Amino acid sequence: MSKLFERPQYPTTVPAFERYALDYTTQEPPLMQQLIRETHLAVTTPGMLSGLLQGRLLKMIIQMLKPRRILEIGTFTGYSAIYMASGLDDRGCLHTIDNNPEVAHIAEKYFIASGLRDKIITHQGNAMDIIPEIEGPFDLVFIDADKENYVNYYETVFPKLSQEGVIIADNVLWYGKVMDADALNDKETRGIAAFNLHVKNDPRVEHLMLPIRDGLMMVKKL
Repeated sequence: MSKLFERPQYPTTVPAFERYALDYTTQEPPLMQQLIRETHLAVTTPGMLSGLLQGRLLKMIIQMLKPRRILEIGTFTGYSAIYMASGLDDRGCLHTIDNNPEVAHIAEKYFIASGLRDKIITHQGNAMDIIPEIEGPFDLVFIDADKENYVNYYETVFPKLSQEGVIIADNVLWYGKVMDADALNDKETRGIAAFNLHVKNDPRVEHLMLPIRDGLMMVKKL
């Protein structure tokens, strides 16, 4: 077979169009490959990693918007925080919040290894308690935490959003469950469905849902 048609091996659960997109996206640096491997070995929910397409998109958005202050709700093992921090210029900083101390050491290890530790400010605990204590305004907010609280996070950060600031929320397709009425008895599915409807009906913003990976909702303050 011609080299033009050679493809890396991806899990068969990844749709063909996504495998093709992954093949034509700048690949993971070795450090991020190592972070992915360690996350798979250390935790039972490695699927919570954002993934290459999403990581690259977040970095590119940040390089274009040039935000001074970013807030991330949901650090996990630090994958998305590293991609976002790598897109910041010398004036930018990223606050990231997580309530799981059992994975904090992994994130810390890779923040240091990435050379981006000085740009990342970590917070441990309940985001609803911590957000009011962090000085704004935020030019970009990335929400990727417990799904049943998405609306609460959205409303809590909104007053701290800068003029024309952007909120990006992950998992807004929630494995397609949001389109299945029979799945709405699941509290996480209900939380995402409620968030999507809340954003759709919010006259303060314009919004775009992107079917990338598990879905991203991009919200721009008017």
